Amino acid sequence: MTTGYSWRYVVDELAQRWRVIVIDLPGCGRSDKPPGARYGANELARFLVELVDALAIRGCRVVGNSMGGYLCMRAALLDGGAFCRLTNIHSPGVPDFRYRALGLLLATPGVTPLLSWWVRRAPQRWAHRNVHYFDETLKSLEEAAEYGDPLASADGARAFIGYLKDAFAPRDVAAFVRELEARRAAGQPFAVPLLLLYSRQDPLVPPSVGERLHALVPDAPLVWLESTSHFAHVDTPEAVLRELEAFL
Repeated sequence: MTTGYSWRYVVDELAQRWRVIVIDLPGCGRSDKPPGARYGANELARFLVELVDALAIRGCRVVGNSMGGYLCMRAALLDGGAFCRLTNIHSPGVPDFRYRALGLLLATPGVTPLLSWWVRRAPQRWAHRNVHYFDETLKSLEEAAEYGDPLASADGARAFIGYLKDAFAPRDVAAFVRELEARRAAGQPFAVPLLLLYSRQDPLVPPSVGERLHALVPDAPLVWLESTSHFAHVDTPEAVLRELEAFL
């Protein structure tokens, strides 16, 4: 649900050393929301690879947060030459009962239009309530508008629900874990150098996910950030910048 706006506290500092490109995924934020699009993890990973090629930045450094981190890991496995380094900030990516429950709920007749109506009736309020920080005083009306306004249209709400239904389909998450297990069993490192940045306080993704991913990809260092959240680049931008500059 968040957008490139979430990187506002780190982008200028990073741009002093690198060319920085911040994207909104298809169907999110200010990007197009084409009717009938499917927002599955495989499709979105392919999009990221195609984007790298379209922008002529193959071999770039990449930072992804939350679902973005998961999708970037998927893209790196799809095409090992797309990125040269990848930082994953507190993504999901291991099977979770909540994904199965969400899938069953959204498959229930009448739930999808009801959820669309609920989100669109007060999208800024929805965004304000559902984006969580360690320091909740960081929330603002401007932020609520950035995240909420794209959900106000029928196409925006449809894309948002499409992500909920497709991006974390339980069978796709399970296949991702199996691929990591197979690489580990074969003694293969991850497709690119990978850094895992996780918070010990997160109401959205359990910190244990970071531990599980580290066990699946033992060559990837796992760094814990304190007094921060799922959106560590908002809560503690200085700590995130310190780790990014050392790793990238």
